[in-house]
Amino acid sequence: MSGTKYVDSEGFLYAAPVREQGNIYKPNNKMMADELSEKAVHDVHTKEIDLVNRDPKHLNDDVVKIDFEDVIAEPEGTHSFDGIWKASFTTFTVTKYWFYRLLSAIFGIPMALIWGIYFAILSFLHIWAVVPCIRSYLIEIQCISRVYSICIHTFCDPLFEAMGKVFSSIRATVRKEI
Repeated sequence: MSGTKYVDSEGFLYAAPVREQGNIYKPNNKMMADELSEKAVHDVHTKEIDLVNRDPKHLNDDVVKIDFEDVIAEPEGTHSFDGIWKASFTTFTVTKYWFYRLLSAIFGIPMALIWGIYFAILSFLHIWAVVPCIRSYLIEIQCISRVYSICIHTFCDPLFEAMGKVFSSIRATVRKEI
């Protein structure tokens, strides 16, 4: 089983998987091509990740972007020595950078595991419990709403129409006496 070769974004050479029926993404036989009907096969587990733009949806734009100037600032008239200011800036920036890397190296994979499990449970409950419960409730309440609507139209509508006709002949005038 050999296939065509392609180069990924990092320059590594890979062979595309080929089966007897043809490549799973570009089938050779007519039956398999009809099954896929030219839909793009998309595997979310093997998608490429962007190592440059790691927040493409801008989730942390307003929260985590903290620079030295956002934390420490000297107003006009109160300045430390220039060397101290530069050393403080470098110490803050390097410490923040490497401490984040250290914490993400230690806790990144366990936290990813925890969040993966959490969102898997959340998705499972939503798909298999919440949506079916809401759908069944809507089906059941539809029957009740029809009965309620019939009762309102049968008993209340004539009553309110009669009361409207009775009170429609009442005229009110306002006079101002001096």
